Amino acid sequence: MGKFSKIKKVQQEETAKGKMEWEAAGAKDSSDDSSDESDDEQVPQKQTEETRKRAELWTNRERVLVLCSRGADVRTRYLMKDIKDLLPHAKGDSKLDQQKSLKALNEIAEMKNCTKVMYFESRKRKDTYLWMSNVEKGPSIKFLVHNVHTMKELKMSGNCLKASRPVLSFDDAFEQKPHLKLIKEVLMQTLGTPHHHPRSQPFVDHVFNFSVGEGDKIWFRNFQIVDESLQLQEVGPRFVLEMVRLFAGSFEGAVLYDNPNYVSQCDPS
Repeated sequence: MGKFSKIKKVQQEETAKGKMEWEAAGAKDSSDDSSDESDDEQVPQKQTEETRKRAELWTNRERVLVLCSRGADVRTRYLMKDIKDLLPHAKGDSKLDQQKSLKALNEIAEMKNCTKVMYFESRKRKDTYLWMSNVEKGPSIKFLVHNVHTMKELKMSGNCLKASRPVLSFDDAFEQKPHLKLIKEVLMQTLGTPHHHPRSQPFVDHVFNFSVGEGDKIWFRNFQIVDESLQLQEVGPRFVLEMVRLFAGSFEGAVLYDNPNYVSQCDPS
């Protein structure tokens, strides 16, 4: 009997020892879980704090409504898509019926909480016009779009981040004529990504280049800034804007400037 009681006592001691080790391991796991939970709680708090600080710094609340008219051709729709991809502060909307007045764009922009409008208007599936407007007080500019080449069509070697902020580069000719100065300001306010915008990346890796050609035509090209060498590689899209008229209001108002070099047979306005 003494032999069996001794064996039983050893088994009890081993069982108790295993139980203590199991409890210690469980306590360690629970402490690890609690530390993981605390880390998980700290990550959202840190993200919330960064979001709050960025919202305080985001003072320029410009938003651009980008849309086209019903019946726009494929190339115009792809160009509009490229522009929306390049502008993190852009908002889209459904196609506008050509039977509606252009003043309806002001109401749509107000409902979308947008201050600027870029509207691509197609006429007879031939000519494409681009309206740029400041919804609040004007002015609005009507351009005829020439020589459109989209990103997919060009297939350039350059590449840039989708939501990065661009550098806006303007030709010296924009300072030589009053109407070009006004166009420059409209382009800056419309295409310039606001600093600290929530949807923008805190990087500057591409350049929007605007140059003035013959007849005050404005050439737009988009280049990537390659690393620290500051070399440029074209990304696209590429197009030319010929100003038609400059209005005092948003899609209405007095004509401030009428381009004498513009000639069209199918545009009644």
